[in-house]
Amino acid sequence: MNTIERKAVPHGGRVDVSVVVPAYCEEGNLELLAEKFDEMFASADFTGEVILVDDGSTDATHDIACKLAERFDFWRVMHHRGNRGLTAALETGFSIARGDIYVFYPADLQYLPEDIPKMIAKFDQGYDVVTGWKQGSYGIKRMVSFVYNTLSRILFPVGVHDLNSVKAFRREIVEGLTFRRDWHRYLVVMAAEAGYKIGEVKVKLYSRHSGESKFSGISRIPIGLFDLLAVKFQLSFMKKPLLFFGSLGMIMLALAFTVGLVAVYLRFVLDQGYRPLLTLVMLLALSGTLFFAMGFLGELLTSLREDIAILAHRLEPENEPSADDDTSSERGQPRS
Repeated sequence: MNTIERKAVPHGGRVDVSVVVPAYCEEGNLELLAEKFDEMFASADFTGEVILVDDGSTDATHDIACKLAERFDFWRVMHHRGNRGLTAALETGFSIARGDIYVFYPADLQYLPEDIPKMIAKFDQGYDVVTGWKQGSYGIKRMVSFVYNTLSRILFPVGVHDLNSVKAFRREIVEGLTFRRDWHRYLVVMAAEAGYKIGEVKVKLYSRHSGESKFSGISRIPIGLFDLLAVKFQLSFMKKPLLFFGSLGMIMLALAFTVGLVAVYLRFVLDQGYRPLLTLVMLLALSGTLFFAMGFLGELLTSLREDIAILAHRLEPENEPSADDDTSSERGQPRS
């Protein structure tokens, strides 16, 4: 029987690559996934670890993951007591990651670890973020993904084809990003907005090995759309809120002035009074004033947020963050 030579993974020390794998009810995929990672690390020219984050699974995912941690040196396990979502699972994994490059990979085996080395190779070409460009058929999800990626490219200057696939980041990028629920889709967008260089590689998409998709259903379309608009607002308009709300206010006041002139003309030239126009003028003028007030409040909040960010950076401990209280320790062992 052929044996695989495993590279030593420094216990408690730094590694080159940390792969974070969120998992929710993926008991049928984990063993083969771990074996695929074992094969990949054996032939790769970098050291690495896999952090499996069990996001409150109700099946045997956690038990199987812990057994695999005893079998493979690179395999680490974290556990959420309840299902907190993909973004929270990624945040948990990133919080204990030891690598210089972070990779997000799903547990469903629709992407194989064999594509990770070519993603890592792109970093040697000067890229800061590398995304996977799905190659393969994935049914109705293809249309949803097409609409999402098209809107993303319209709203954001991101020169890649697929934002909803596997991703790899330099460590400092992830540490500087803000995580909100379901915003894992926009990590690349936020990195691009911060000025980082984005690249992509083609990755083959396979059929799910076992279990059911956790991202099916029509509800993911409006959620993704509203989150997309929220990210655009945060990245573009919240930097200069007075510019956004002030522009709307000026439009409203200009309309109020124009409608007011029309009302004056009708009343004093044509001797035709029309009271609803007066009501419209007051409504437009009030709306314009309120938009200006919202802009000033937005500027105040933006200034406070920047001051808090500076203060948080100064108070940030030099030691690496540990997992939060809602997770189990490394290798899935219970906390004492």
